[in-house]
Amino acid sequence: MNPQHTATKRVSAIKYAIRDVVKFAKDLEAKGNAITYLNIGDPVKFDFDTPKHLKSAVCKAVKEGENWYGASEGIPELREAICRKEKRSNGIDLVPEDIVVTAGVSEGILLTMAALIERGDELLVPGPTYPPYTSYSKFFGGNPISYRTIEEEGWQPDIADIESKISTKTKGIVLINPNNPCGAVYDPKTVAEITELADQNDLIVLSDEIYDRIVYEEQFSSTARVAKDSSIIGLNGFSKVYLATGWRVGYLYFHDLDGKLDEIKEGVKKQARIRLCANTPIQKAAIVALNGPQEHIQQMVTKLRKRRDYAWKRLNQIEGITCTKPKGAFYLFPKVHGVGQQWKTDLEFVLEVLRETGVLFVHGSGFCETYGARHFRSVFLPSIKTLAHAFDLLEQFMIAKKS
Repeated sequence: MNPQHTATKRVSAIKYAIRDVVKFAKDLEAKGNAITYLNIGDPVKFDFDTPKHLKSAVCKAVKEGENWYGASEGIPELREAICRKEKRSNGIDLVPEDIVVTAGVSEGILLTMAALIERGDELLVPGPTYPPYTSYSKFFGGNPISYRTIEEEGWQPDIADIESKISTKTKGIVLINPNNPCGAVYDPKTVAEITELADQNDLIVLSDEIYDRIVYEEQFSSTARVAKDSSIIGLNGFSKVYLATGWRVGYLYFHDLDGKLDEIKEGVKKQARIRLCANTPIQKAAIVALNGPQEHIQQMVTKLRKRRDYAWKRLNQIEGITCTKPKGAFYLFPKVHGVGQQWKTDLEFVLEVLRETGVLFVHGSGFCETYGARHFRSVFLPSIKTLAHAFDLLEQFMIAKKS
């Protein structure tokens, strides 16, 4: 092939396990096979719906001509509403200048990595982690280093392991709390210890809190609230809590008392100007989401808790599989004890389950080759009837493989 026609190495190396496995399911579907998709965390694909007042707000914004380019950092009214929300829900003091509205958290990760990571820099990410943190850091020449989270302790971060992996090349530490893919909700004391480590080593903490209001037992504590004096880049959005995944609207905030983040903040804002702005009508509706009725959140959590309890119990009834109970978000991260014996890899396991049962999970090594291996991720978003069908098929598969 002509070298002028080849893609760059940086894009050729991109992986996103959650969607990469879909192509295998689509091939089977094209042949007439029924597929149960338990791979993507999209509640609106199941029996959760965007609240009516938010749908109306989008329509109203479009009809009333709110279709212009907005401010690159986000329309002022939305940034003000975000400040009020973070104060009300998470106890964080912010001003609109601290906020940048993004096309979902994914764009927020991209903008942050572009401003933070130079070639050879290291970023500590939880193992396992949400894949864009590793993919985007590699994209900019960085080296993501996975720190251990402890399965036997509900996937809580291993402080000693984090400390041992801090080097002169480390730029920051990523927290995902509540966690994707494991469903952990971090103990505030653990979060405080991590931020203390970051402060001692002059590191930035990136705190992904997109599931902040989807918790089942523990009280969620925002990183910036726990560590009042630390330099925190927070990431959040509307996809999950407000059941608006396709809207693609999120935000970054910079919690910074001494100006350490000023240059990175300006770097993010420069990129925001290049991409012009986030979707204006959707931003108008996002204001309504934050300022309007919130009853749907508790209703959603109540429904999800029942499905969580069922799915967790059911998976642990399947011989050869064990699962830690998730405390937040809507994911399970079970361990498959036959990987390494009956199956060479967890990807091989997931694809064989797909071929023989039509149930699609995501291989755990797609979230971390070290700490995610021998696991798979499943959502518990569908109805209990659908979950029962999927896990019955999985159990039959495991019994057949044993015999």
